Amino acid sequence: MKTIELTVEKRSTNGKNEARRSRAAGRIPAVVYGAGKPNVPITVDRKALSDVFREGAGENTIFLLKLGGSDQSRHAMIREMQRDPVSRRPLHIDFVRVLMDVKITLKVPIEVVGVAKGVKTEGGILDTVTREVEIECLPGNIPAGLAVDVTELAIGDALRIAQIPAPEGVRIVDNPEKIVVHVVHPAREEEPAAAAAEGAAEPTEPEVLKKGKAVAEEEGGEEKPEKKEKEKEK
Repeated sequence: MKTIELTVEKRSTNGKNEARRSRAAGRIPAVVYGAGKPNVPITVDRKALSDVFREGAGENTIFLLKLGGSDQSRHAMIREMQRDPVSRRPLHIDFVRVLMDVKITLKVPIEVVGVAKGVKTEGGILDTVTREVEIECLPGNIPAGLAVDVTELAIGDALRIAQIPAPEGVRIVDNPEKIVVHVVHPAREEEPAAAAAEGAAEPTEPEVLKKGKAVAEEEGGEEKPEKKEKEKEK
């Protein structure tokens, strides 16, 4: 993986007020720590950082942080980046120092290559179970990702971490039995028999109509008492 140079400026304090002033000036407050040395508060130009990410920098990029106005520099990686929940702009960055001659452990993404036989000719579905794998290597040997060829996988076949080829200088330290991808049968839609049976049932009469019927039957077609009284008076 290519090392990217990034010019940084030192901060005098870690206070919130200075952090706000830095952001207002277009700079991102940050800190460099690790390797048994004291933490160093710095700032990074927002536009410069956006440019390097636009050019392909990623989560595992090795940065060469060059302190402006001096000949000091330090290799580091981004350990954590805090972002504004609305604008997604970086608010603060934690850089961890990296020694280029000391191996580190980190996770890299898995890149699926090819179309599985079980998908292409058998109508199966490729299910990705594991999307990144843990490796150990020198910082200069960090791969962008590990490729897995799924071309020969039929329905019921699975590819495990033990089957992933590791590049030179890289050792996979993840669980070798962990499934990366497998080809499964397509999910069958449930028969709508129960729903059809419920829908076919005869609709029940509204309660109001039932009550009306019952009243009519109880009356037996006889004239109402009020009507009989009126006829007597006549």
